[in-house]
Amino acid sequence: MHRQSNLLLPTERQAPADAEAISHKLMVRAGLIRQIGSGLWSWLPAGWRVHERIVQIIREELDAIGGQEMLMPVLVPAELWKRSGRYGIDELFKLRDRRDAELVLSMTHEEVVTTHVAQVVRSYRDLPLILYHFQTKERDEPRPRAGVLRTREFIMKDAYTFDRDAAGLEEGYQKHIVAYDRIFDRTGLEWYRVESDVGMMGGLGAHEYMAPAPAGENDVALAPGYAANVEVASADPQPVAELQLEGEFHTPGMTTIEAVATHLGVGTGNLLKAFPVITEARGLVTVFVRGDHRVNDIKLQNALGEAFRPAEAGELPGPGGFLGPTGQGVEVYDEAVTPGRYVAGANREDYHVVVEVPAGDRLDVRTVQEGDLVDGNPITVEPAIEVGNIFKLGTRYSEPLDATYLDVDGREQFVWMGSYGIGPARIAAAAVEQFADDNGISWPRALAPWDVHVVALGKEDELAAAEALAREIEAEGLSVLLDDRPLRPGEKFADAELLGCPLRLTVGKRALESGTAEVQVRRGREARGGVPLQGGAPAVAELWRNLP
Repeated sequence: MHRQSNLLLPTERQAPADAEAISHKLMVRAGLIRQIGSGLWSWLPAGWRVHERIVQIIREELDAIGGQEMLMPVLVPAELWKRSGRYGIDELFKLRDRRDAELVLSMTHEEVVTTHVAQVVRSYRDLPLILYHFQTKERDEPRPRAGVLRTREFIMKDAYTFDRDAAGLEEGYQKHIVAYDRIFDRTGLEWYRVESDVGMMGGLGAHEYMAPAPAGENDVALAPGYAANVEVASADPQPVAELQLEGEFHTPGMTTIEAVATHLGVGTGNLLKAFPVITEARGLVTVFVRGDHRVNDIKLQNALGEAFRPAEAGELPGPGGFLGPTGQGVEVYDEAVTPGRYVAGANREDYHVVVEVPAGDRLDVRTVQEGDLVDGNPITVEPAIEVGNIFKLGTRYSEPLDATYLDVDGREQFVWMGSYGIGPARIAAAAVEQFADDNGISWPRALAPWDVHVVALGKEDELAAAEALAREIEAEGLSVLLDDRPLRPGEKFADAELLGCPLRLTVGKRALESGTAEVQVRRGREARGGVPLQGGAPAVAELWRNLP
């Protein structure tokens, strides 16, 4: 039992002035976290209890699939990141020690764990392996925001599978899907698993675990039986009417799709939008999408197989705002640009022209949007918080770091790897985002800092009865916070609702007279009658077990 009179729980009536996300506001107001610098947060005692409850859920489920917990350092030699080819990442903190040796502060641990495996794994008999740890990560985040959702320092659980071949990797990947599904079910979050881009991790494929929330920085496309990050989502576009116009049109100063479409009285989908980029291998590439669509940078880079940058004014094949197909150089059409007539820039100032787009190769390079179809079903797009991710790395790290083994025939083979991350802080913030109300946080049962909040009103007799009830409840295996502070009832209730423990029991003068403590379920602020002050703990435990 924790006494609130002795607890470092600095609740606030006002949210920080710069806070926009609900979780940022409420986690500060409830005394869970405090900021020490941009993107740098301390977890105070109540917040840390939430964090560690999440950690324990993760640990139990990874152990259940054969995971072995270890611990790797944050500070590591830069040479490992140079060998993997990731040293140039902008977000990587780089430093030198007093001997001028180059070091990095790890933002993930593929390089380190692969180095260890390369040193100790010799034979196919040493595989498979599942290794994981909980460790601080450092990231030179350019725009820290939303409290603990986007920070420069955070704790992450990263796990790694090491297998003999692609089939073994797939088996390890599926084990982690089972474990992750169970983890997020146990947290009480609303969540879904979506297809995603491999990003800086590289490899053969990836999924993300998303918790829908207004503060989410990721957009997710959803349809029955389909979920994908908008970064990689594909869908059938909404149809557009056939263009009836022909010829060239004077469009003075009309450099936007909307202006041209309005002037000509056609839909924006009847226009072509040019997106000129520069790549190292191809030089200038002009990408065309329908006027009602926009280019997806990640899908375009994946389709081109190389990085690109937007073309500058001096590199354009014509005047900006009036670009169209020329039939020269590299021109790429999105899949939604079907053969037919479109209005496009005439490649000269103040003119657009109807062009005939021929059949030919197409690339899926656009961002899907609401109303597009997957198997005939319209998609919706909603924001979500990324709370976990899983990657099929293949030999992406084992090759540069020389992690090999001898197979059954004595031949040297590269180890096949998978990488699996979860952010406990993001799970905590997502829970706040999903279940908070106007009065404060409403924790899922599995994540709350304490299971039951016992609030004593009055002086010695009420406090003694509240303490006795709290001890009985603890004997049932539940954690209890006892508010024994000499404050007015209204202040105590406000703090209790702000903190958001699943059950609140109130012991005051009326409770002593009736022999019954008042019960409130935090989710929905629902009164549930009362429980006996003496012998009521089993009923409290049963009620708690049936909460979400």
